[in-house]
Amino acid sequence: MYREIFVPVDNSQHSDWAVDRAIEMCRKSEGRITGNHVYAARLHDVRFRQLETGLPAQFQTPDEIKKQRKIHDKLIEKGLQLIADSFLDQLGKRCEAAGVALTRQLLEGINYEEIVNEVNRGAGRLPGLIGFDPNRAAGYDGGDKVRSDVKLGENGRIVAEEEDAAARLVGSSGRQYDLMALGAHGLGRQQFSQLGGVAARVLRGVEKDVLIVRDQQPLTGGRFMVCVDGSSYSYKAMKSALELAQEFGGSLYVCSAFDVEYHHVVFHNIKDVLSYQASKVFKFEEQEELHNNIIDKGLLKLCQANLKRAEVMAQQYPDVPLKTQILIGKPFQVIMQWAEEIKPTLLVIGRHGAHRIEDTELGSQSENLVRLAPCSVLLTGVVGVRPEDIPWIEEDGQAGLPWAPEAEVRILRVPPFAQGIARRAVEEYVLEKVGNGGPPPTVTNKWLDEAIQKLLPTHMQLIMGIGSAEEIALAEVKAAEQMKATKVQGHDADPEPAVAEVETKCPVTGRVGKRPRVATDPIVWTEEGWQRLQLVPLIARPLARNTVERFARNHNIWRVTTPVMDDNKQAMIEADEFDVDTMMVMFTELRAKQIRAEAEGKDALSPEMRAFIEDAKAQGITRCPIRDIEDKMEKCPVDMKAVTPEDAKKAIEKLLQ
Repeated sequence: MYREIFVPVDNSQHSDWAVDRAIEMCRKSEGRITGNHVYAARLHDVRFRQLETGLPAQFQTPDEIKKQRKIHDKLIEKGLQLIADSFLDQLGKRCEAAGVALTRQLLEGINYEEIVNEVNRGAGRLPGLIGFDPNRAAGYDGGDKVRSDVKLGENGRIVAEEEDAAARLVGSSGRQYDLMALGAHGLGRQQFSQLGGVAARVLRGVEKDVLIVRDQQPLTGGRFMVCVDGSSYSYKAMKSALELAQEFGGSLYVCSAFDVEYHHVVFHNIKDVLSYQASKVFKFEEQEELHNNIIDKGLLKLCQANLKRAEVMAQQYPDVPLKTQILIGKPFQVIMQWAEEIKPTLLVIGRHGAHRIEDTELGSQSENLVRLAPCSVLLTGVVGVRPEDIPWIEEDGQAGLPWAPEAEVRILRVPPFAQGIARRAVEEYVLEKVGNGGPPPTVTNKWLDEAIQKLLPTHMQLIMGIGSAEEIALAEVKAAEQMKATKVQGHDADPEPAVAEVETKCPVTGRVGKRPRVATDPIVWTEEGWQRLQLVPLIARPLARNTVERFARNHNIWRVTTPVMDDNKQAMIEADEFDVDTMMVMFTELRAKQIRAEAEGKDALSPEMRAFIEDAKAQGITRCPIRDIEDKMEKCPVDMKAVTPEDAKKAIEKLLQ
């Protein structure tokens, strides 16, 4: 429990509520409150100097201005100290009535700067009190050094005293605080304010625990809600929540959240950005399914482990009723929704989360919650946070399966951010097939191939570089051969001719001439467009080229430049279809399978045939009319065994129109 609590006061309603919570805590812990108010005498001094030009003429001489500055400085500071003392008087009466020890404190300077320095290191600037009664000054930090009061001369006017600037300050408290309790708003609150200006600035600089008070709800018998994400920061918050719930006889609600929507948003974004890289070939729908099966499943397990650790901690507090909940969505959003449901008295969160970046002051989820939460928020600080404080659970002692060297090399090709989850998915697949009995099996290439085939379609295995070396090499050789037919000529910046022409060469004389372009002439790629195409993995490059060229022909574009690709990227995706040659290649292979099936006395659409069709779909041919082969096979007017290839091609083209 907190024993040394720092409470800044300004006589606002939220400040009074912060005092109530600090008193409530100190009565339980027999602690002490340091009541604080910061004033900025320097600010008034600057403003006075700006207004000096408006003084009457008799006060405009250099000596008189110097004299007036001295009078003003001490008089204004004296007035500010009296106002602050009045604020602290109200706090003193409430602490005395509650039997809570109080130390008064004034600090001089910019309010949020002095508060941060005082809370973190006890290094706030203590001013010398002006004309305070010694008995009253004894209740203040630095009250043993009292400055002389404002003096009046024989003529009844204030005397301009010579006072060393250094003598105005009497040092610092050096106190070590456990907690700062602060109202969410101050006297300047506006209708749409989420958080007061001082509170917002202080939050980013204070390293200790901070209680942001939004309402008058007492902690006794309340509902405490805490969020854990597997980080040591969140388990410090969990410990604080357990201690408070036990001390005040409250119940505890623990949640852990993970966001599945983020991956979906990212996939759709990439799909648009990579249109010139043949996004259809990458089969983003299947990638999303992969995330649903592996990434999202892995995140769910992490959340389950987070809550299990929280339950282990709660075993030390058996009198605290506990409820746990996994939340799915953007963390701060779903936490807010759950808070609306359970109506907590206090939300407890860590200053940072598992993804903290060095030198950041406040995590993004925490900042959103502090600003938007409908209840008071306890933000636990970074002081005393240690990685070893994360509770141990049984799963932590389970070592992964051993991996054969060749399989280890292949799994390392997976991007680092997904490598741990992918490794675990393969191990789970192996354990599912082998069972848990006996010694742990080794993940070999055989097991890895099986797992990959289950999780990824064939074309994705090749494009992501996870297939075997032979498969990848053969696919790349075939793709490179297909790309040789691409015609590259000119640059994006070249002016487009008024009449599109192509060069022709006489086969007899060898003379080169020009003629107008016709629809059957090859599409021309500029050097810049060709370089853009090189960004597509080699295996997928021919299909990417075909997609762009097909779109160009359909829209009377004969020259592919980078602006053409950028301006029409979405239309290219929507128009994704395979040309007749591609379909005929697939049909030839399909027909060969069919003939073999018929020779073996099988149905034309036997399981083997159906498997081949599904494999064709998996290779990216989702929009090829061959996908409807089951519906159109009976309508085929041609006996494929009795016609020439040319007649067959014409018949199939007619069938597929």
